[in-house]
Amino acid sequence: MTRKNALTALVFLIPALLVFGAFSWWPIVRGLLISFQDTNLVDPARWVGLENFTALFADPLLGTAIGNTLLFVGLALVIGFPAPLVLATVMSTVRRAAGAYRFLVYLPVVVPPVVAILLWKWFYDPGHGLFNELLGLAGLGPFPWLDSPDSAMLSLVLQSTWAGMGGAVLIYLAAIVGIPSELYEAAQMDGATILQRIWHITLPQLRPVIGLLLLMQLINTMQVFTEPYVFTGGGPENATLTVLLLIFRYAFQDGAYGQAAALSLLLAVVLGILSAVYLRATRSWSAS
Repeated sequence: MTRKNALTALVFLIPALLVFGAFSWWPIVRGLLISFQDTNLVDPARWVGLENFTALFADPLLGTAIGNTLLFVGLALVIGFPAPLVLATVMSTVRRAAGAYRFLVYLPVVVPPVVAILLWKWFYDPGHGLFNELLGLAGLGPFPWLDSPDSAMLSLVLQSTWAGMGGAVLIYLAAIVGIPSELYEAAQMDGATILQRIWHITLPQLRPVIGLLLLMQLINTMQVFTEPYVFTGGGPENATLTVLLLIFRYAFQDGAYGQAAALSLLLAVVLGILSAVYLRATRSWSAS
């Protein structure tokens, strides 16, 4: 590339860099500064050092929010992570109306998140919700899905799994299609059962995809906000208060923007460390 061509390319690239810096990097830098300031975002800020972090760690709700977030992550891993893989494996064997099944699986992803949550909120209604009506036909319930601290988080995870697994199913399906059919034919000739073919062929071939989707789910679930905010507002009894919802409360209810920025910074550091450790630990998956 000549110097003239390089200069021309740079001229066209500068506006994109400016826009990216203004709307992506500057908010990050601004949030970092606010975490060490006392500010209402209108009057001049006052530098307070680590006071926001000290107040943050003194808040008893921080431990509650961290515990609830980890509970959501754990339930999502147990329920929500294997579900797309199992469904994709089953759908890969379907030949008739395969397109219709894929459409139905991906449909929840298209529904706006708030609309889907409000729909499920009606499903969970303790009086005449769909779930309690159906369970009532079998002589079960009614269950206080969102009104009990014991079941509220599980209810959020079930809706989140339904709403978000469509994309993962399609990714798994695309990866399964790419597995050489000769491997399955050879295993079948050797007398391998369906479960043995899945365990010894499908899962090993999908390891890089599984690793990537697992990391993405960890990052997404640790930043859960919409479900607890719309479903329960963090209740009952703070049983669904998550880290991001606590950040929202600090900023937009208490006006403690410094504490909100400090907690956001800590969350970003944790996610960065988690991603680095996970990618290093699973580096061999991509190489194999």
